[in-house]
Amino acid sequence: MFASYAASVVVASHLNRVHKSISGNKDYERHALMNRLILMNDRDCRDQLRMGREAFARLVKLLRDTGRLYDSVFSNVEEKVAKFLYLIGQDARNRNVKFLFYRSGETVSRHFHEVLRAIISLHDIFLRQPNGLECPPEIMNNTKFWPYFKDCIGVLDGSHFRVKVGNDIVQRYRGRKAFPTQNVLAACSFDLKFTYVLPGWEGSASDSRILDNALTRDLDKLIVPQVDVGYQLRSGFLAPYRSTRYHLKEYSLRQPKNARELFNLRHASLRNAIERVFGILKKRFPILGSGAEPYYHVDTQANIVVAGCILHNYLMGIDLNKELIAEVDEELMREPISSDVAVSGQTQQCREGEILRERIATTFWRDYNTNND
Repeated sequence: MFASYAASVVVASHLNRVHKSISGNKDYERHALMNRLILMNDRDCRDQLRMGREAFARLVKLLRDTGRLYDSVFSNVEEKVAKFLYLIGQDARNRNVKFLFYRSGETVSRHFHEVLRAIISLHDIFLRQPNGLECPPEIMNNTKFWPYFKDCIGVLDGSHFRVKVGNDIVQRYRGRKAFPTQNVLAACSFDLKFTYVLPGWEGSASDSRILDNALTRDLDKLIVPQVDVGYQLRSGFLAPYRSTRYHLKEYSLRQPKNARELFNLRHASLRNAIERVFGILKKRFPILGSGAEPYYHVDTQANIVVAGCILHNYLMGIDLNKELIAEVDEELMREPISSDVAVSGQTQQCREGEILRERIATTFWRDYNTNND
């Protein structure tokens, strides 16, 4: 009896030591992983977390110093942010991060949503709409655009992001794609930073309906930027001419032949900014652009879009990835030409926009011919 009891004590003691050893090994492996990610090689940090070491350190400092994130008993802010960035930057699953960081699935999920809320709270710092008091330098310093577009403050467009929804509402989220999507309205400046983001609309919702909501909503209202091809002419917006060559590739072999073509060429050169900024966003954070069915609820996926735009703006300010931008530009040049063009309405606002467009196009063509003589 005594021998059996003694053996049990020895076994229990041994298992306790093994458990402590495993726990110690997990801490060591986790510490080693964090060192590899954020301390040793800048390229590795950018490849895995989608930003360099300095940008990561400054982001962590901002979130910690402003009280948006705190160290917990077992996890510091660095680890929480690293897990979040790995999830959205690699389109990784919860179980992948659970394995890499030796954490439970519940801990990974809790930290993900904690960091997601913290990033979104930076909205007022990194996602600001222009006040319209200053002309963008990209226009002021380019004779192709100045002074014709001197009142243009940005570019507006919509983009579709795949979502996961229940069968009872899936048809509302099916639009131009074969799978359910959310239609995200966004505006950007010409230095490739988002200035406005409105996510969450069903993929079947029209661009004009979403725009009307953005202009009339009580909270987070849109301050009017330049309009995209997919939107109708209206006061405050300037769309290209229909049934006229528009996309930049269409002018690569043949120069504009009249005022309307020249206007569309210049307009497309400015509008290209929103195509680039969406492309960079989706390429930097594959959870938004992979095309695979997301594993987060549509509401969470909408929040991820906003967080991605905020992080994009943050990185464009301190960690410009020229290789990534070059890849996106090359991909855009290879894309087939879209035929989507707005049908201009007959309201007073639309007629005002048409008059403004015609005046700019006429001035464009006159100056173009004068300078080429």
